Formats: sequence, C-alpha cells, structure tokens
Amino acid sequence: MDTSFSNFFLSALFMLMFSVMNSVGFPPTLEPICGPTHPKDAIPVYPFDVHLLHFSLNLEYLEAEYFLYGALGYGLDKVAPELVMGGPPPIGAQKANLDELVNRIIEEFGYQEVGHIRAIKTTVGGFPRPLMNLSACNFATIMNDAFGYPLDPPFDPYANSLNFMLASYVIPYVGLTGYVGANPFIEGWKTKRLLAGLLGVEAGQDAVIRTYLYEKADYTVYPYEYTVAEFTERISELRNELGMCGIKDEGICVPPYLGAENRTTSNVLSADYNSLSYARTPREILRIVYGTGNEHVPGGFFPNGGNGKIARELLHYYKS
Repeated sequence: MDTSFSNFFLSALFMLMFSVMNSVGFPPTLEPICGPTHPKDAIPVYPFDVHLLHFSLNLEYLEAEYFLYGALGYGLDKVAPELVMGGPPPIGAQKANLDELVNRIIEEFGYQEVGHIRAIKTTVGGFPRPLMNLSACNFATIMNDAFGYPLDPPFDPYANSLNFMLASYVIPYVGLTGYVGANPFIEGWKTKRLLAGLLGVEAGQDAVIRTYLYEKADYTVYPYEYTVAEFTERISELRNELGMCGIKDEGICVPPYLGAENRTTSNVLSADYNSLSYARTPREILRIVYGTGNEHVPGGFFPNGGNGKIARELLHYYKS
C-alpha cells in the first residue's frame, strides 16, 4: 500500500474514532447504580421490631448522657432537648477531668449517641428519657461488686481519663451485645438497616475503648493495687454473673482458650470461639444494667427501671 495513502487512511480512521467517542462520551456517560436499598415489596417495620428498638433506646439514653456530661459538662437537655420528651435528668452526671485526646473521643461518642436516639425515634417512635443514675457512687458500687469488697477510696469515674475509660468499658458493650441478640428477631427492612447502622457504631466505640485500655493493660490503677487488665476482667466476670447465661463478656487479656483461634492472649475485641460477637437478650441486659441479677428488680443505672413495652412489662411483673 502506498505510504501516503496509508497515512491518510489511518488519519481518517482516528478522526472517525475521535468523533464517535466525543459524541457519546468516553467512557460512555451512564448513571451510577446505587440501589435497590431494600428488597422489592418488603415491609419497612414489623410490630415487634418497634419494641426491640424501643428497648435499645434505654441504653442509647444512658450512653448519650454519660458521654456528653463527661466531655462537655451537660447533656441532652442542652444538646437536644426535643429528644428527652420530658424525662427526668440523670442523677449525678458531671464533667470528667479528661485529657485532650480522651475528651475529643468522648465528645464524638456523645454526639453519635444523640444521632442514635434521633434515628430510633424517627424510625419507630420513642418514649421519655428514663431516670438514670450516673453518679460516682453508682459506679463505685459496680466496681465494689466486681472486686467483691469496697475499694478504698471509692472508685470515681470522673476523676481522670483512665478512670473514665474504665467506667466507659461498663456501658457500650452491653448495648452492642443487645443489638447482636435482637438481630434475628428484626424483620422489617427499615428496622434491619437501622439496627445494622447502630451496631456498627456501637462496636466501633467499644473497640476504641478496649484498645485504649489494652495499651495500658499493665498500668496499675492508682491508688489501687490492680492493673487495668484486672479491672476489665473483674467487670466482665461481674456482667457474666449478672447476665446468668454463660460467658458473653471477656476482659482485654484472656487465657489462650478464650483467645482468637485459641492462639492469642490479647483480647482487644471480645468475641466467641469463631470470633463472632456475643449476643444478649433484653432480660440478660436488664439483669446487668439494674445490677440486681433480676430483670424484674430495678436498680443500678435505672433506679425506676427502663422504659418501653419490654422493660415495663417485666417491671410490672415484679410490682404485681
């Protein structure tokens, strides 16, 4: 083929290709596929979904007030008063003596809990904030129960960053196991999506707390003779005892038979034999947060009991 003709042919071909690509876009312009977000014709919310998510609202209120007060010195009444629905303010909550890093973490956690409460109420409605006891005295009682005798001086969660994070170890993990336990009973697509979103952030908060404590596992918690690791072990043992349904709680250091694949003694994440999160029922959770070992007998964080159909019916059983 003549060289000049060949060059002309190739030039014409490239011009044609450029013209086509320019007219349709290269690559072709298409709308991104971002759905579907749920199965076709699926029901958004089932009746029992509402009760399970209402139950979790008790724990979300507890975490929101503890974190907000700890970081900011005030809680939902100032940050999001529309969410409390006339419920009483928490007993004994106060600003903690936190270093800058921990204060930033806890402030973020607090605002996350505000979002959780709003998301639950937007999806399934809600109820007034229950009366909660976040006093140093209540946390001191929990620690005394964990060690089997009164610590001297009484444990104060608001005294410093380490104490506050040890006290934080007491709360979010219980909610996490509750979401795992509720998951098989949730049927609506909208409530499933909500539960998954809540569980993801609760698990993340627990991981941050446990990582912070694991880094300090061998530190002695002043003025006591126990290390951080021993504190987490005693707290987890107490929750297992109160829950009454076997091992569903582990400290940040464990014997190998409880470690991942039975090969680790580090336990940054608490999980079962297959490294899956443990699950708890509402009854187990109430036994723990009431501190009584009885889902019908209020106390601990909820002096008058939790709110919502599940908690109130169990409380009614006790009163009747």
